[in-house]
Amino acid sequence: MATELMIGVDVGTTAVKAGLLDHSGTAIATFRMPYVTAHPGPGLVEQNPDDWVALIAQALAKLAAAAGAADRIAAIGLCSQVNTHVFVDAAGLSLMPAILWQDTRAAAEARELEARISLDQKLAWWGAPIPIDASHPLARMLWVSRHRPDVWQKTRWVLLPKDYCIFRLTGEVRADPISNFGLVNTELGYIPELLALVPGAAGKLAPLGDVTDVVGNLIPAGPLRGTPVVLGTMDAWTGLLGAGGAIEGAAVYLSGTSEILGISSRQSKPTPGVVVFAPVSGIRIHAGPTQTGGAAKQWFGDMHGLTPDGMAQLAATSDRAKPAPIFLPHLQGERAPLWNPDLRAAFLCMNAQTSKGDLARAVYEGIAFSARWVLESLQMSAGVSPDTLTCGGGGFQSDVFNQIRADVLGRSLRRLAVQDPGIVGAVAIAAVGTGRSSDLSDACCQIARYDATYDPNAARHAALTDAFHLFQEAVRANESICARFLALGK
Repeated sequence: MATELMIGVDVGTTAVKAGLLDHSGTAIATFRMPYVTAHPGPGLVEQNPDDWVALIAQALAKLAAAAGAADRIAAIGLCSQVNTHVFVDAAGLSLMPAILWQDTRAAAEARELEARISLDQKLAWWGAPIPIDASHPLARMLWVSRHRPDVWQKTRWVLLPKDYCIFRLTGEVRADPISNFGLVNTELGYIPELLALVPGAAGKLAPLGDVTDVVGNLIPAGPLRGTPVVLGTMDAWTGLLGAGGAIEGAAVYLSGTSEILGISSRQSKPTPGVVVFAPVSGIRIHAGPTQTGGAAKQWFGDMHGLTPDGMAQLAATSDRAKPAPIFLPHLQGERAPLWNPDLRAAFLCMNAQTSKGDLARAVYEGIAFSARWVLESLQMSAGVSPDTLTCGGGGFQSDVFNQIRADVLGRSLRRLAVQDPGIVGAVAIAAVGTGRSSDLSDACCQIARYDATYDPNAARHAALTDAFHLFQEAVRANESICARFLALGK
């Protein structure tokens, strides 16, 4: 790897992000281009999967040009959003828009499946009480079989975004066990008893490979034709790895459309709401994804005509000596640690003196409170209480927001220099897959670099801890209100 370059590609929730990195982790060139997300009805969130493929082609062309000579690029690694599903025919063509992880159309099917699985089965399969929610692949497959039988009949494969793109780029169909964590057991194999709950599901899943496997070579014409493509895995695991999660006891915090926290620990105590991945290369990550992080900031900013920088400047005008209103950021339900798709957002405790700056700060604090709730669950699951969290992602570009998060969590935050940790992790996985690094921990240590640290203010942490407990009470009270509210529309 000493003189070669690697490309990492992250098919995220809002954009394709890619980077050309050298052996030290320095980004020679980067690419970022968004795509359209459609909301055709209540609870429906969709994308055109061919948009991902088209933008990857643009990214590879740009990065190949930046490399100067295509033969300097040793491999391409991919990661992507997960619990986003593409129903594909035998020719590799998508039969309907991709159903995004935020989509809740399959909530009823998820509840039905959840009721048919015992706690003992979950612990035997996964080692943790992982819930079946509306984004689970089986819930999606059951929904399509019932509501789109025409699509179900033609479906050959149900693929995640990364695997769909690899199919289009290499002609090979493969999946990895980490991305399919809700379908595989601790031995990294599919669970026949689980798949049997949806007739026909088992035959529509891609064969599994190791995350570091070279799946095939790039087949589209261009300067990178023939370049090895490594299977990779989900964006959350890859990003946690890229930001420092390969080290035992490390804690990582990623921020993008949602907030994702993780702790690397070989210990495991079954804890409700936490996802515990099976060990890979000696690395066992306990993780918790919220439903909304940057999505809440985007919602507030769009409503008030604010750029991300403008929102940070507005929040900075709020007097932090006084409590801000409490914001419940559940615009589209919640994932970890509550896993309730029916939760809805709210502002509480406003008065006539509440300013727009106070509301902006409340949005930041509400997102951070959700992250703290996840972190507390992870600490129980992993048996680790970290002093520092390494962090990365587009949501960590605001100093104002970063300081609020450090104060809420009571932990120091160390920020990754490369904005997209998924790119770093994808490159690390590709380096191992092509034999240029000995293991994932070694690869990540070579390329991870950090550029800023945010330490908590003790007095603010104490005040925000009181507010956090009120936040938890408010969420619990809001659960019953939301259930009754949603029943009004039925």
